[in-house]
Amino acid sequence: MKVEIRQEEACDFPAVYDINLKAFNRKEEARLADRLRLSDGFIPELSLVAIVENKVVGHILFTKISIMDEDRSQDSLALAPMAVSPGMQRKGIGQQLVRYGLNKARELGYKSVVVLGHTEYYPRFGFVPTSKWGIKPPFNVPANVFMAKELIDGGLSDIKGTVKYAREFEEL
Repeated sequence: MKVEIRQEEACDFPAVYDINLKAFNRKEEARLADRLRLSDGFIPELSLVAIVENKVVGHILFTKISIMDEDRSQDSLALAPMAVSPGMQRKGIGQQLVRYGLNKARELGYKSVVVLGHTEYYPRFGFVPTSKWGIKPPFNVPANVFMAKELIDGGLSDIKGTVKYAREFEEL
């Protein structure tokens, strides 16, 4: 199966909404990508779709976040949401989206990414619990599901604090 990954275009928005609705079964998750596109944290080059046979079957979005300590702030990225059409899951499309997105983020000069996600899935891409660096989520979740990845060696060295997401995430 040939999968094309490219930057999302406006004509993809309805398909992306539908994929997120079906994958998460929650309208709030489905609307998140729409809201994030209008936020200060949106990076068009990091809103990516997977295409199979001319049909959008997956989407991944990375947005700007800050890691806030008492006296400083460090920029990073959040990986969320990421979804694949239910009928196309478990075919490697999500893996291709994640790998492509991480490489694109590195090319754009970003140093790190955080994700709130499945502990069986994201470690295969090099994500580890953020507690390794003293980075905390802004909400109460098990420590093992809040993970980060350095995109360059030392991308999180000397970084600690609490993640501050775009306010659009607060509506979830």
